[in-house]
Amino acid sequence: MARIGVNALYLIPGGVGGTEVYLRELLRALAQIDTANEYFVFGNLETQDDLVPRQSNFHWKQQAVHAKNRPARILWEQGVLPMEAARYKLDVLLNPGFTAPVIEMAANVTVFHDLQHKRHPEYFRWFDLPFWNFLLWASSHRAKRLIAVTEATRKDLQVFYGIREEHVNVVHHGVEPRMFALPRQKPEPFVLCVSTLHPHKNLDRLVRVYGRKKRDYQLVLAGMRGFHAEAIEQLVRDLNLTDQVTLTGWISREDLFGYYSRALACVQPSTFEGFGMPVLEAMAAGVPLACSNIPPHCEVVNDTAILFDPLDEDALEAALENVTSPGAAQSPLVAAARRRAREFTWERTARRTLDALLS
Repeated sequence: MARIGVNALYLIPGGVGGTEVYLRELLRALAQIDTANEYFVFGNLETQDDLVPRQSNFHWKQQAVHAKNRPARILWEQGVLPMEAARYKLDVLLNPGFTAPVIEMAANVTVFHDLQHKRHPEYFRWFDLPFWNFLLWASSHRAKRLIAVTEATRKDLQVFYGIREEHVNVVHHGVEPRMFALPRQKPEPFVLCVSTLHPHKNLDRLVRVYGRKKRDYQLVLAGMRGFHAEAIEQLVRDLNLTDQVTLTGWISREDLFGYYSRALACVQPSTFEGFGMPVLEAMAAGVPLACSNIPPHCEVVNDTAILFDPLDEDALEAALENVTSPGAAQSPLVAAARRRAREFTWERTARRTLDALLS
């Protein structure tokens, strides 16, 4: 029996996007497949114990630190968490949010969702970037094993940090089974883009292309406000699209299921992703999908979606026309995408993560 820690100090409910879904679903799936090992989940003051499965081998260990105070959270992770690891005699510590304690009192297995700070440092605030550069470099080199969520991220770990291929386990995300059961009988006239409002999500280009002409459907941008929120909101006003473009802000998973159920189509125009969970969710829900042809998206969809160059506005326009055309919902691509999505289960994610932890 192993004593496994989970470093959930980074988690801000409703504030970290897809990595929150990842952690919640991973813990739920680990509980379903593993009743033998002991899990100790270290969370912050923003997070409640509903993060932890109600199972006797899972233990909630809330820490006296606020994740919204990033310097305090980092200091706690680097100074206090190693002592907690020693206190609970951990064999291994899973770090699902990029960073890990540099001082090791248990072996680290650290998850890298992407290397955006290396690929696109221009999207980071100048005072954040040095912390990202140092802490992620240290985390990648101190871990006994790394988990990359796509082959594209594994390659980035090799390119930017010189991490050997055999030191990295590629473990894809899963998709919730409920996505496959969403009703799709009567789609409503809106195209859905599930995305945090960050610069690399390419939402300004999507809004401009959408605004080129009068459409018979609306555009819904569903996701929490990010660094680019004010710019997107201003662009919507400048183009007189306030009645056609809806920015929902952060929404619950229940509300998100409703959007997928009702959407005419989905579009994901990102110029950079680590994985792209909304792409997989749209595939599972049976929603006609157009997405950018960046490596992580291509790795997930495997030719079951309409792909386009995210920097080419005419290509994006053509993709929108295609995915909203009559009969798009009956396209062979939609059925193929659903079959492809069934390969991505959280149980599989959990088993492969556990293999990395126990190796």
